[in-house]
Amino acid sequence: MSQEPGDGPSDEPSDLPDGAPADRPLKRGWTTGTCAAGAAKAAFAALVTGAFPDPVEVELPNGARPAFALAMHHMGADSATAGIVKDAGDDPDVTHGALVTATVRRGAEGAGVTFRAGEGVGTVTRPGLPIPPGEPAINPVPRRMIAAGIREVADAAGVAADAQVEIAIADGAALALKTLNPRLGIVGGLSVLGTTGIVVPYSCAAWIHSIHRGIDVARAMGLDHVAGATGNASEGAVQKLHGLSEVALIDMGDFVGGMLKYVRAHPVAKVTVAGGVAKMTKLAQGLLDLHSKRGSADMPALAALAAAAGADPDLAARIGSAHMVAQAFQIAATDGFPLGDCVARAAFATAARALDRSDILLEITVFDRDGALMGRAPFAPAKG
Repeated sequence: MSQEPGDGPSDEPSDLPDGAPADRPLKRGWTTGTCAAGAAKAAFAALVTGAFPDPVEVELPNGARPAFALAMHHMGADSATAGIVKDAGDDPDVTHGALVTATVRRGAEGAGVTFRAGEGVGTVTRPGLPIPPGEPAINPVPRRMIAAGIREVADAAGVAADAQVEIAIADGAALALKTLNPRLGIVGGLSVLGTTGIVVPYSCAAWIHSIHRGIDVARAMGLDHVAGATGNASEGAVQKLHGLSEVALIDMGDFVGGMLKYVRAHPVAKVTVAGGVAKMTKLAQGLLDLHSKRGSADMPALAALAAAAGADPDLAARIGSAHMVAQAFQIAATDGFPLGDCVARAAFATAARALDRSDILLEITVFDRDGALMGRAPFAPAKG
């Protein structure tokens, strides 16, 4: 999902695509970067020709050239502004319906295209992101798309492609509070994102992107320990357990495998995987994508895990007949059996196979919905 909400998922199974239309193929949409590129091209065209092209064509990285209607345009004394309303298709994108505008002025000779953050677009303040600190949070591909559109207009008009481009997103500062931007050190608004120019509904591409950028920022700031959590309760609990800064917290949601594989290629000294009892039970049973659509916890397998760790046959049977993992944990707790530690050890084995680096220390922590520690596999080399 584009501009994924930063409050994260719950620690219980969810059905994310439930809300998506089931009676037709999902409609794709357009990234903020595509909308910004179209608005900037239209504004620059008006600046050099006196007319706003409407609709305006945008060339995507794959060579396709969709056209967009302008939602607004305005000619100033030394600038031109155009806006496009973002259509994210069927993706639950917080920027769906937002007005993306570009105000363009002629730039200094030979300066090329330069960028400014308008209202609702954030500024990068931390290292580790694709854009350096102090720059507008307009990612590299959107920058290239904007520059290409301006160059196309400039070549046709026989003028230099020197322009100052200011991108704004209506209500972007408020919308950014629903994203991971504050945690990544992007302040004041949203990021202008996009690698293909197209939003694929429910692809969760932006969530994975945020996981990767969170790790990049932590590494760039010299942190030696990151903690990926499946949801709010486990995140708050693991932060308190280790006294971690916000930068060290990775909102991985269900994407344990995605986080660990990125850490394998971009290592930090220590990694904690934190989650609720249901999610960590699925990890213990070999799942690296913990979404409910990928599978549910296997209660007989949980009973077998308990039996192998010393639970008596009666307790194992009661665990296996529980309707939910949380109920199984309650049954085990009543009998004084450390089911959480059993789950954590098995989850460690799954995570270690994905991480597979002996120079990284891995820890698994299992929490209940109130943030109480239910089980733990302590730091050990993550050799699969």
